[in-house]
Amino acid sequence: MIGEKIRKIRTLKGLSHDYMAEKLKISQPAYSDIENNKTKVGIDAINTIASVFKMEVNEVLNFDEKQVFNNTFNENSKGFFNIKKFFNESFKEERESYINQITTLKDEIIYLRKKLDEK
Repeated sequence: MIGEKIRKIRTLKGLSHDYMAEKLKISQPAYSDIENNKTKVGIDAINTIASVFKMEVNEVLNFDEKQVFNNTFNENSKGFFNIKKFFNESFKEERESYINQITTLKDEIIYLRKKLDEK
């Protein structure tokens, strides 16, 4: 069912119910009903969901978690879920944050060493 596919993709992408509900401009319980197949999903909602997932509509509708596994380990994958691309995009901001923290700590070490040398 489409709701199960949407849930699996959302989970793989690391997105929350709240985030998806906000993007769809619906309540979190209403979004939960979509994933639990309690609500039929219209084409407009599917288009929005696909856009949030950065996927094509047909990729959402035809999603197969077994295919994800195969594409994950296929370096030449043209599918939506190439593991290298996924991790590069997902952790880019986190990496930048760590680099900034390291730079700040290096600057503090230099400053503290100068202070010690002054004594």
